[in-house]
This record gives sequence, structure tokens and C-alpha cells, in this order.
Amino acid sequence: MPEVGYTRLPVLHATLRPGHALALGPRDDDIRAMKFLDEAKVYIQSGAGGNGCVSFRREKFIEFGGPNGGDGGKGGDVIAEAVTGLNTLIDYRYQQHFKAKAGRHGMGKDRHGASGADKILKVPVGTQIFDEDGETLLADLTEVGQRAMLARGGNGGFGNAHFKTSTNRAPRHANPGQPAEERTIRLRLKLIADAGLVGLPNAGKSTFLAVVSAAKPKIAGYPFTTLHPQLGVVGVDEREFVLADLPGLIEGAHEGAGLGDRFLGHVERCRVLLHLVDGSGPHAGEAYKTIRAELDAYGHGLSDKPEIVALSKADALTPDVRKQQVARLKRAAGKSPQVLSSASGEGVREALRALLAVIDEAATPEFRSTEAAAPAWQP
Repeated sequence: MPEVGYTRLPVLHATLRPGHALALGPRDDDIRAMKFLDEAKVYIQSGAGGNGCVSFRREKFIEFGGPNGGDGGKGGDVIAEAVTGLNTLIDYRYQQHFKAKAGRHGMGKDRHGASGADKILKVPVGTQIFDEDGETLLADLTEVGQRAMLARGGNGGFGNAHFKTSTNRAPRHANPGQPAEERTIRLRLKLIADAGLVGLPNAGKSTFLAVVSAAKPKIAGYPFTTLHPQLGVVGVDEREFVLADLPGLIEGAHEGAGLGDRFLGHVERCRVLLHLVDGSGPHAGEAYKTIRAELDAYGHGLSDKPEIVALSKADALTPDVRKQQVARLKRAAGKSPQVLSSASGEGVREALRALLAVIDEAATPEFRSTEAAAPAWQP
């Protein structure tokens, strides 16, 4: 017999006193890191239809009662529904199999089987549903309450009472229920925001979001502090709009470098971009061109989105450096950039007003009519 190897596990010794607790689960940092998930792969199966019943009426003094077999019930559907209050697909990390209920079989005395219950997959607004190949788009749920049929339940079979005719008074056959549909789908979330913050890592995007909204993103003096998108509601001039802070991009992001193109999809939903360029960096113009090259290479209409260009961290610049960086950024962008400082508040309100003006323009019926409509099923 082959030898069996054993690994001795370390034994944890701890003494618990009243009022103390021993934490055995993941750390708080790990839990926070798992909260956001924008991709998931799940298996779904609709309910099979119930079988029809072969039955005949049997009562005293009635010799030929005739058929009375009931029909089978319809199987449940698998439906995706966009709901409010969700901004992550984290629930689908811990459960990947979803099955609707099967229809009940028909019974005698003309009793039809009950239909199976539907299975509703509740997803955030902005979720795209793809086939298993990850390329065939099945539905794009962009509004609250919008639904998409993913797998249709099987119809129930007919009982023998259905086949009774003037020439066949006692049919002895019934239909079986239709089988269930099963498939593997991919869910991909693209957060819907009115405006999005883009720029190189450590360009001041999270600080800007924290200043203008009640959001509390992690802020630190090193690149890639933001590991997942953050949303905040911004108020300006008695108006509100949703602003998204997206993880920093680097050269080659469209090919997966750094945090890659995983979060570039969220930019597709934004109506306008606020491109922050770090004024304390070596060359504002080159930094701007790096991000624009990634947006152009990614495609999907990102290069055509309205853009507000702003030089950030103006409070850390001397007058000469500030003038030089503004000139560099103006040459690279082809337009005069705004200058702002989240720390001092300089130019912040002006930038928000510029974003709001573009959002209002993009929200016109003429603009919305040009947006591509994705297939979706409405009940």
C-alpha cells in the first residue's frame, strides 16, 4: 500500500476572559477587500415541466367514466432583475448555482399540476449578462426594474383528458413535460455614474471625491491606493449627480497592465470624464497623453466621451511651476485646463459646475436616442 503522509497542524492555545473575544474569521481588511466584485460566473437551470396524467373517472354505477387526467404544471423561469441598493456582485461569489422549481405532475380527477416558482437573480443596475463565451451579450440591465429572461421553464405535458375526441373516447397516453434549460452565464457590472474621475495613480482622484461628497475612499501617498471603484453623490448649486472614482490607469492598462482593463468598462457608463493630471509630477502633458492613449486603445467609445481636463494639487506648486505645467497640459489637451486643489478648495466648484453642464447636455432626449439599446425582456 502506498504510504500516507500526514501534516501536523499547529494548535492554537488561547485563554478567554470575560468580555474578550477570539477572532477566527478573516480580518476586517480582507472583508473590506471582498466587498466589491464586478464579474461573476454562475450556472442557471430552469424548471422542467410536469408530466401529464393518464387517469379515468371511476364512480359507482358509471361503467365508462372517460378520461380525467390533468395536465402537468409549467416549470419556473430564471430571470435577472435590476434592483436598487446594490453596487456589487459579491453575492454571486458564494453561490454560483441557481435552479428554478420544476412543475408538478398532473393528477386524476382533472387536477392540473402547479407551476414551478421562478428564480429571480437580483443584480445591480448596470449589469451586463453574457453567454459562457463572455462575448455574446444576452441582456444589459440599465434601469431599475428591468428584467431579462435567461432560461425559460419547460411547458407541462397534456393529460389524457386533453386527447379525448369523438372517435377516441378513452385515450391511454399523455405527454411528458418539456425538459429544463441550463446554461452558464457571466455577469459583468459596469457602474452607472454621471461623471467619472480618470488619471494616473496618485493623481488626487480619491481626495477630490472625498472633498466633494460624503464618500470616504482610502487616501494615501502611494500609487494604487484605490483598488475598486468608489461612488459619491455630489451636490452643487442645489443639484446632485453621481461621481465615480476609478482606480488609476498606467501605460498598457488596455492590455491588462497594472489593474488592467478590468475597470475601464466602468468608464463606459459615465457621461463625462474629469481627467485629473498631477501638477506635482514631472510633465503634465506626458501624463495626460498616457491616459488618453489608453482610452483610445480600449475603444468602446471612451475616446469620444466629453472630457474636462484639470491640473490637480495646485496648492503644492510654485507660481513658475504652475505656469509651466498649465502650458504643457494645454498643448497636450488642445484646450485650456482648469486648475484645482482639493486641499485648499481652489477651482473645485468650477470643475463641478463644468461637469454638471456637460451632464445636462448629455441628458437631452437627442443624446439618449443615440445610445445603443441592449436586448432585454420585459414582463
